[in-house]
Amino acid sequence: MKKRISIIVAVAENNAIGRGNKLLWHIPEDLKRFKRLTTGHHIVMGKKTYESLPVKPLPNRTNVVISDIGSEIIKGCEMAYSIEEAIEKCPDGEESFIIGGGSVYRQFLPFAGKLYITKVHQAFDADTFFPEINDNEWELIEKEDQESDSRNDLGFSYLTYVRRK
Repeated sequence: MKKRISIIVAVAENNAIGRGNKLLWHIPEDLKRFKRLTTGHHIVMGKKTYESLPVKPLPNRTNVVISDIGSEIIKGCEMAYSIEEAIEKCPDGEESFIIGGGSVYRQFLPFAGKLYITKVHQAFDADTFFPEINDNEWELIEKEDQESDSRNDLGFSYLTYVRRK
């Protein structure tokens, strides 16, 4: 069996994903979707992303944290000290989610088979960005638009991509 690595991310029109180790927007509906998709699965993140979480570790998921400090241990988490080790910790045949941050996304993109992207229809000033998606490598298989409304002042779309064969 092989690893099923998926990336889940919310990006702005200019591929911005964060600034100062914080998200750039608050979209409750997207956070609920994130929880629904990732609950019961392994989630892999860098240490900075872990530190930015409002609840640590995220409940009802196996939290895998990548650290470059070889002896570091974070209570309630599985530790990985390389991308390869993090991939090894993902169970065969089950979907595992990469949840950030920027450098972790870049390093995992070649291993991912699926992308769950929330595209926020606005550009933001940021210091962290998601890599460009190459249409030769990725096929958009699902798109669901969410207009801005009284609950959310930002319009966005849910985009699902799969790696082309």
